[in-house]
Amino acid sequence: MRIPTLPPYLALLGHVIKWLLLATLVALLAGSASAAFIYGLDWATDTRNANRWLIWLLPVAGFVVGWVYLRWGESVAAGNNLLLDEIHDTRKVVPLRMAPLVLWGTITSHLFGASVGREGTAVQMGGSLADQLTGLFRLSGEDRRIILMAGISAGFASVFGTPLGAAVFALEVLATGRLRYEAILPCLVAAILADQVALWWGIQHDHYLIPEIPSMSLWGLTAMVLAGIIFGLTARLFAEATHSLTGLMRRKVSYSPLRPFIGGVVIAAAVFALGTDRYIGLGIPVIMEAFEQPLAPWDFAGKLMFTVVSLGSGFKGGEVTPLFYIGATLGNALAPILNMPFGLLAAVGFVAVFSGAANTPLASTLMAMELFGAEIGLFAGIACVVSYLFSGHTGIYSSQRLGHRKLGQLPEGLKLGEVADWRKRQGEQKKKDE
Repeated sequence: MRIPTLPPYLALLGHVIKWLLLATLVALLAGSASAAFIYGLDWATDTRNANRWLIWLLPVAGFVVGWVYLRWGESVAAGNNLLLDEIHDTRKVVPLRMAPLVLWGTITSHLFGASVGREGTAVQMGGSLADQLTGLFRLSGEDRRIILMAGISAGFASVFGTPLGAAVFALEVLATGRLRYEAILPCLVAAILADQVALWWGIQHDHYLIPEIPSMSLWGLTAMVLAGIIFGLTARLFAEATHSLTGLMRRKVSYSPLRPFIGGVVIAAAVFALGTDRYIGLGIPVIMEAFEQPLAPWDFAGKLMFTVVSLGSGFKGGEVTPLFYIGATLGNALAPILNMPFGLLAAVGFVAVFSGAANTPLASTLMAMELFGAEIGLFAGIACVVSYLFSGHTGIYSSQRLGHRKLGQLPEGLKLGEVADWRKRQGEQKKKDE
């Protein structure tokens, strides 16, 4: 006897209703977690600013964070890369402990002065909380991939207030040059609702004002290409320096809690030597300044170095807000050289360095339009794409896969963190063949 099946449109309607409900649950969880995180982050920043001496306790804080992760968090220490690996190759549900551990670890890092961001924390909380629905609703492997992506988009949207960019980020970040459209509905719904949930909790996102956005011209197009090249190379430098320091610390310091302790000593000493705390924490005030007035041309380099040491030594947080800082201040420094308005090039750099470092040009362009207005879309789009190309086959997420290579001969599906070893093996094989 033939078993009757639902008509195609009824099956499609059921699919849509299913993911609307699941995405709503993900949004409630991720948006609420991000709201708590942002409130905690604001408290940590205000407390540190009112008690500058806390920077001297950064080595101790780093040791404590490292010890807690060694004792209870080894299974989730990979952070965003764990989420990407689970989406590509589903194995087991991400432990729920990821959310409270990264929340506590990031707030602690900010309280005592590490230069880290907030995206990594929001994404990890969103992904881990969303994955708890896998067992509750007995989701299949494919559905689990989608709900993890929805969690990523919800976390990203609720912490930055950019739901369109966040939804595309979750689709785009998995593999370079490739989008996962099967998850577009849940990612978009989860991002929009999570942003609203955070707003309902009273969260206020940062607002950036650009005094002038000129009409596109031949020189404007040329300037965006030139700036995009510099932004992409800077993104590549940031990613490679962070991964190199992480690898060096792991090889030289076997006891993991000592790594952030050492990093904390270096950062605290640098703050004392420079006589400024301009390069620690999120750095939102400096980002705001980059849209309004000329800044010191070395600000981007200062933030880059402080962030590389913080993340490379093991402090918890994210890379994105420091990349916004680096991009905005670098754009500010390039503005007079390229004869472009400070605010415009700061805004373009804000998203373009992130585009190159995360290999997400479409998401970055949408973020620019959400943050700065649709008029910036042409400028940001050109710079983000060029930055993406010039950052090469590297990035801040070592578990990101090669979808379509940018240039040269590389196998699809290879992790970015494995590119260097693959090239080394190919070089050795070539020598043997010769």
